Amino acid sequence: MPVPRVPRRRERLKDIPVQGHKRVLLASPRGYCAGVDRAVIAVEKALERFGAPVYVRKQIVHNIHVVTELESKGAVFVDEVDEVPEGAHVVFSAHGVSPAVVTAASDRGLLAIDATCPLVTKVHREAVRFARDDFEILLIGHEGHEEVEGTAGEAPDHVTIVNSPDEADRVEVKDPSKVVWLSQTTLSVDETMETVRRLRVRFPELHDPPSDDICYATQNRQVAIKKVATGADLVIVVGSANSSNSVRLVEVALEHGAKAAYRVDYADEVEQSWLDGVETVGVTSGASVPDVLVQQVLQELAGAGYRDVEEVRTAEEDLMFSLPKELRQDAAGKRDDRALGGRARA
Repeated sequence: MPVPRVPRRRERLKDIPVQGHKRVLLASPRGYCAGVDRAVIAVEKALERFGAPVYVRKQIVHNIHVVTELESKGAVFVDEVDEVPEGAHVVFSAHGVSPAVVTAASDRGLLAIDATCPLVTKVHREAVRFARDDFEILLIGHEGHEEVEGTAGEAPDHVTIVNSPDEADRVEVKDPSKVVWLSQTTLSVDETMETVRRLRVRFPELHDPPSDDICYATQNRQVAIKKVATGADLVIVVGSANSSNSVRLVEVALEHGAKAAYRVDYADEVEQSWLDGVETVGVTSGASVPDVLVQQVLQELAGAGYRDVEEVRTAEEDLMFSLPKELRQDAAGKRDDRALGGRARA
């Protein structure tokens, strides 16, 4: 679980003379997606309804600020369900869990609230379906990531994890005519498509998933930062180190024209040296980042003279998810079917 944050003690960024006009290109969409919003609200609602503590298996979303805020309200984050007292409430994170985890929670009499992102649940169902039809599943994703562990756990005898395009050149299958690819939802779109291309060279009969596995928010944020990066000397991505989609945004920015790109959790991590000779700064955030953290970065940059903020919008997001079914009953017994979208949506 995250170590409590100790704010850095240093002077604010100074206004550095730069030839030309200092400005910020602010990517949109950025920040919270519907799945993250749903998961965070699920923990907040569980605390309101059942009182503290409410236990959460793994980080509810991959953002240290969000986790710390929820801890301050009474959420207790654990690595496995066997750390949760019998009969307590436990929330499954947005990244999803394997059937083995669901069974383990049931065996302990835990009252489980499933905050798995519906787009991740879709991939789980695809894995179950293809395994039932005796397909070998090549799961493109990062081994050890909670989402990949959950998806692979749906059909462990049928799944092979492919971590990178290079691994696609080495993977072996039993029957090349019955193989399908699925993917982690938070990957680089370009890298995933390159992995699929290489797989298809080796296995021409490779089947595609019935619909795109990489989530809309991941794709939208990558498209936006590609456009920003072409005009930015520096790109700052707000997001945590264990956030796959945030880390990918740094890589995508560098691949599409940014001269430099860095990831930060908080505004006070922006280094003075990054701004030397920089006229245009691009700013974005991962899908698990509340917009307050982006606003703090903009304030920090404004103090260094980057006060002209231009929004670069490449898509509108209006997808909404309802609360987990375990939380749709309010204290008076009335159903709460409110749809949830990204609170930090631009």
